[in-house]
Amino acid sequence: MKRSKEFRNIGIMAHVDAGKTTVTERILYYTGLTHKLGSVDEGNTVMDSDPQEEKRGITISSAAITTYWNKHQINIIDTPGHVDFTAEVERSLRVLDGTIAVFCAKSGVQPQSETVWNQANHYNIPRIVLINKMDRQGADFNRVVQEIRDMLHANVMPIQLPVGAEDNFTGVVDLITMKALIWNSQDGKNYDVQDIPANMLEEALKARNSLLEELSLYDEVIFDKYMSDPLSITVNEIHTALRTATLQMQVIPVLAAAAYRNKGIQPLLDAVVQYLPSPADIPSVKGISVESDEEIVISTDVENTFAGLAFKIITDEYTGKLTLVRVYAGVLRGGDTLWNSRTGKKVRISRLMRIMSDKYETVEQIEAGDIGAIVGLKDVRTGDTLSHPDHPVLLEKISFPEPMVGYAIEAKSAKEVAKLGEALAKLQEEDPTLTVEVDASSGQTILKGMGELHLEVVIEKLSADYQVEINKGEPQIAYKEVFTQPVVHREVYKKQNGGSGSFAEIQFELAPREDGVAGLEFINEVKGGAIPREFIPSVKKGFEEAMKTGALAGYPVNSMRVRLLDGNIHVTDSHALDFEHAASMGFRDAAKKAVPRLLEPFMSVEVTMPEEHTGVITGDLNRRRGVIRGIEMKASQQYVKAEVPLSGLFGYVNVLRTLSSGRAAASLTFQDYQLVPNGIAEKVIAKG
Repeated sequence: MKRSKEFRNIGIMAHVDAGKTTVTERILYYTGLTHKLGSVDEGNTVMDSDPQEEKRGITISSAAITTYWNKHQINIIDTPGHVDFTAEVERSLRVLDGTIAVFCAKSGVQPQSETVWNQANHYNIPRIVLINKMDRQGADFNRVVQEIRDMLHANVMPIQLPVGAEDNFTGVVDLITMKALIWNSQDGKNYDVQDIPANMLEEALKARNSLLEELSLYDEVIFDKYMSDPLSITVNEIHTALRTATLQMQVIPVLAAAAYRNKGIQPLLDAVVQYLPSPADIPSVKGISVESDEEIVISTDVENTFAGLAFKIITDEYTGKLTLVRVYAGVLRGGDTLWNSRTGKKVRISRLMRIMSDKYETVEQIEAGDIGAIVGLKDVRTGDTLSHPDHPVLLEKISFPEPMVGYAIEAKSAKEVAKLGEALAKLQEEDPTLTVEVDASSGQTILKGMGELHLEVVIEKLSADYQVEINKGEPQIAYKEVFTQPVVHREVYKKQNGGSGSFAEIQFELAPREDGVAGLEFINEVKGGAIPREFIPSVKKGFEEAMKTGALAGYPVNSMRVRLLDGNIHVTDSHALDFEHAASMGFRDAAKKAVPRLLEPFMSVEVTMPEEHTGVITGDLNRRRGVIRGIEMKASQQYVKAEVPLSGLFGYVNVLRTLSSGRAAASLTFQDYQLVPNGIAEKVIAKG
């Protein structure tokens, strides 16, 4: 376990434009991995190596890179901030041990900040907060700290205070050593350790006292000394207490920086090593033994049999297909044979690589706690568990949101039809939120993704990377259906073909779910063995399959409850498949009587703008069927929060630029599905 204590598998997550790619670039520079300061504005960053990332100045796919700081190996995954690429954040968080949450000192908590924060909560990931862009006009460290407490309900504790702000930001006060760190060189490599400026001493003492008071709640040593003699508390004791509290997610340390101005990054690296967990601090993960179907605990140990999770597929021009793997147990070596949980087949490992963003170096092995890449694995997808063939296990899968927008697409040239199919198959391997369907009625190919930007990027990739030009139709919304009234129905499925026949009879209640959760709630209330137990799963499967096509316009049913009340069998003619057919047929008849309604996706929209544009922009949101939820002033900018149906937001970013002369910006985050007004629903159904 000695080696794994020196690993840090960390992610960097944030809202768009909080500066996380710049933070990563500075980390690579100060750890010696790069020798030139990359800039998002100049399009020469290491992490955003994709041409579209350089063009748009945003991160699209999560990049992975390995670097070193104070004898610790740090595997960094720089994740996108744009909501359209939330799958990249989701799959990265699944395999990380800790994360740096970056916030802009001016903008504070924004909608996508909340989304990624909640994703990190879902996976119980310890984190530290970096309040970046302290050099920006309107930067306010204390306001952002309070916003994080109020809006994210997080127990954040500053371990630094900024020295100055905006153009006067020169460094930070370290509340643990009670020294000021002042940057004095253009490239930020050197900084002076000084006494705290006299005008900040009172504020620093007050902040340090708050930190010690908080830590005393979680550490007995700090508590005893804090009560008797606070001055006797040592730096090492604070580090120990803060590390424990951070790992247990009781406290989240907060630091300050201006990454673009090369200030504050070295203390951030120290904090990553000091406070974020190593794989040894997360001693085990849960899995299911394929042999016994029982839950097992897999400990992070090189002595155990191998278990790992494929969390991303990359198609590289030079190395071919790369499978990024987090190793949870054992050691992975070139030449090993592994078992794939999804296919049930064995795969042989040829070469292993360490990822250096857009460069790769060959390694002999990847051990427990580490992240690496396997070259040339066939039929492996995101979320597949890879394990030792003699001890097959299944790790928790990565769950992804459903795509919400689609385009009908076709190759411009008949010669490129096959080429388009191959390209789409490769893109789907890389991106689990991308789906390709064939519309049963029109025969059109429908490409679905998370939003306009997501699909725009995919279509540009088809052209640039695969040389396939396409025609696309108007955007299509991923509507869903829901039932509003309960219906009791009896269905008899009967068939006679001369020999043995088919028979199944079921009585069930079809109703809306009361808990509002998506999917099927299936309740078996059959008494006295009227339907044998082995046929019940087939009934459930029949309803699950039937939900994929609703009764109104063929859209999937978002959620429903089925109570299986009674049924009947034929002694010789009843089979499991008959009950599946009965459920499917019964659903079609009952669904029409259950008063189905149409649902549409709603987005949470936050617009930032100068105050003089508020009236025209809120008026435009109202015209799009938006509901204004709040207007507030933050650092001389007006912030408008609204809920708007996705159908009203196509092309919105371009319209917003026109309305504000390019001075407004919008953030769109998926919120939920809501009922479509009857008049609009009728048009959608008629169109569909």
